[in-house]
Amino acid sequence: MTAQPTTQGTAPDPRARVSFWLEDAGDDLSPRPPVDGSVDVNVAILGGGFTGLWTALELLKREPSLRVAVVEREIAGFGASGRNGAWCSGELNIGMDLLAERHGTEAAKAVRRAMHDTVDEVARASAAEGIDAGFRKGGTLLVARGPAEMPALRATAEEYERFGFGEHCRVLDRDELDGRLRVDGAAGALHLPDCAAVHPGRLVRGLARAVERRGGTIYEQTPVTSFSAGTRTAPGAGRAGAERPLLRTPTGDVRAETVVLAGEAYLAELPQLHRQLLPIYSLIVLTEPLTDEQWAAIGWNGHECVSSFRLTIDYLSRTPDGRVLFGGRGAPYHFGSRIDPRFDRDEATHAMLRRMLVRWFPALRGIRFTHAWGGPLGMPRDWMPSFSFEPRTGIASARGYTGHGVATSNLAGRTLADLITGRQSALTALPFTNHRSRDWEPEPLRWLGARFVQLSMMRLDRLAERRGRAPTGRSLAERLARH
Repeated sequence: MTAQPTTQGTAPDPRARVSFWLEDAGDDLSPRPPVDGSVDVNVAILGGGFTGLWTALELLKREPSLRVAVVEREIAGFGASGRNGAWCSGELNIGMDLLAERHGTEAAKAVRRAMHDTVDEVARASAAEGIDAGFRKGGTLLVARGPAEMPALRATAEEYERFGFGEHCRVLDRDELDGRLRVDGAAGALHLPDCAAVHPGRLVRGLARAVERRGGTIYEQTPVTSFSAGTRTAPGAGRAGAERPLLRTPTGDVRAETVVLAGEAYLAELPQLHRQLLPIYSLIVLTEPLTDEQWAAIGWNGHECVSSFRLTIDYLSRTPDGRVLFGGRGAPYHFGSRIDPRFDRDEATHAMLRRMLVRWFPALRGIRFTHAWGGPLGMPRDWMPSFSFEPRTGIASARGYTGHGVATSNLAGRTLADLITGRQSALTALPFTNHRSRDWEPEPLRWLGARFVQLSMMRLDRLAERRGRAPTGRSLAERLARH
């Protein structure tokens, strides 16, 4: 099982080498024209991924006369939107217990209901725009791979029951799990119905075309170097009115009434937001298409998205053309929150993921791996996504999905559209709205803390697997990473 080239054959465009999803998107990846001179619009959006495109689309649906511009450093879908594990999930990284502690039980329930509804909204909105995103709603299988993971399984099921969502969580014993998916060493699983597998490349590229059909403009190959907030003064103060917010690029400023910052992990490269998000790399390997005999050996006919209860996170999905995707954390955090294309591939982590896939499914021993890629996700200090709009400055932002952005970005886009157009709604009442996370610590404390937690979690996972006992939850790393 040696590493194979990142792509199979010759890609039609070098940008397709970013991920299998862009290679397989069936779309012309040639860049749209860049910004060329100063531009004036109603809404300027930094980022041509899911958040920026859903926001643009929702704004244009509400107010078709708006002049909306999306400014993207590379091409639409180049970042996490075109590289992820294909989960359109109703889950967040922050649990209901912690949400209830901070915002109350009813707010935690409202978040859960909104996320469950959002999975179906992604399907509905995609179909309405004529986007074939390969939406397959098989739910999530959270697999306990051995006795050490059973306490976490039981705790998750109890949390669902305690908040009144028992119908959204079904416990499967080993035999029931085997009827869906045969995982070596599994002791049981939870089935959560509110999740779908998608083709993220086709979804994000389809959203870009939908924005253009509705009159939006997308500028590509245009890096944003900084942004400026607007300023408003009261009438009678000597100068009534406002300085308009703007995005600065090397080829011209994009001035607007509202600027939306939708770059997720890449927002950490802007000085004003440098410590708001921790760029953590998540990496993926992908097999060749399985044969009918191989699928029969492992099952998996329901297209569920799959994960275990490991502290260091793993995630699996099957592609529309019959491959197995295996992703996970493990690549190191880079000092200074650096983001670099060189970090998209880490051979040690990719090799670990290949080994893990075969441990899950011994029947696939000898399978060929055709693709390997990765990218940064944005982790806020308190695990909470933030959807914000400040009318005084004209700055809006959505960020902090910690790897759960495929569905959450749609919720963010609808929420921002409501906030920007001045509409009160159930979405604008969610605790994410106008929330701001604490900044991460300055370096070198940020690097020391991140690496301590990463290495400790790996060690705890190894110990749990070897001893057959769950981590206690009392270690410093577990307490620091509680979510």
